[in-house]
Amino acid sequence: MTIREQTQQQEAQYLSPRAVLSQRTAGRARPEEEDPIRTPFQRDRDRIIHCKSFRRLMHKTQVFLSPEGDHYRTRLTHTLEVAQIARTIARALRLNEDLTEAIALAHDLGHTPFGHAGERALNEICPWGFQHYLQSVRVVEKLEKDGRGLNLCAEVLDGIRCHTTGQEAATLEGRLIRFSDKIAYMNHDVDDAVRAGVLSEEELPWEVKWTLGRTKNQRIAALVSAVIENSGETIAMDEQTYRIFLQLQQFLFEAVYTNPVAKSEEGKAEKVVKSLYAYFIEHGEKLPSEYRAVWEQEGIHRAVCDYISGMSDRFAIHLYTQLFVPESWQGISE
Repeated sequence: MTIREQTQQQEAQYLSPRAVLSQRTAGRARPEEEDPIRTPFQRDRDRIIHCKSFRRLMHKTQVFLSPEGDHYRTRLTHTLEVAQIARTIARALRLNEDLTEAIALAHDLGHTPFGHAGERALNEICPWGFQHYLQSVRVVEKLEKDGRGLNLCAEVLDGIRCHTTGQEAATLEGRLIRFSDKIAYMNHDVDDAVRAGVLSEEELPWEVKWTLGRTKNQRIAALVSAVIENSGETIAMDEQTYRIFLQLQQFLFEAVYTNPVAKSEEGKAEKVVKSLYAYFIEHGEKLPSEYRAVWEQEGIHRAVCDYISGMSDRFAIHLYTQLFVPESWQGISE
């Protein structure tokens, strides 16, 4: 018996009847020989961690553009926090942790530079609009590995596609990512907003502090516990906690996500994205070779959207500077 077979035997003995067993995966678009050590979901997790799109998350904005300081979240640190919360919930519910982790690590691979400002810009100018969760699926299905994609399992793809809004994922492992994502970003965005001086802990709604706790750790623990204690046939919170959860989300929308201080630079970020988009629509021959191949197969707008959405913040700024700022001005500071 191989190590993988031993692991799968342990899954069958230990995991909940509601969990997805790796030996019962719906499989991959291109069948592959089984690995002797890793289960299919473990292989997916490893492919995601080692792909180029995952590494670029390190230099993509979460909420604050180019913050002063080393402790603000990036898209990568957000992803790791989501994975940690998701694994905690999955373990408590005896769901498949490897499947859960793979979905969590890949859920934002398609996110644009400059966070939601970049996503808004692409959504306005792409003929078909832009949603980062659909782009995340495209990244792992089409764009990685020189157009071959990562060939992930169907359950991982479904969880990525359904992690934010709309239709729920087909698996409980996929459904818990939606909660884990929000639990992570709502709490670390409070932390970053306090660090940036946009708000103080005291400004949080009284009911949020009374019910969930006054610190980030207390709030995360309360929300995670609510999910664990109230999930069964589906992933859920109790009614009171969910109401407070939504109250905190609305507070952050008003105090942080639309705050003119926190978002003062987003207009500039959107201009960078739109300017780059317009340039490459007119100069498709300047695209890197892998995106010129997309142009030939699916059209110039698809290729340019793929190229720009994959950029890190600093690469987009560097490219914009090269293309639109006179060389004699570059490097000039006040």
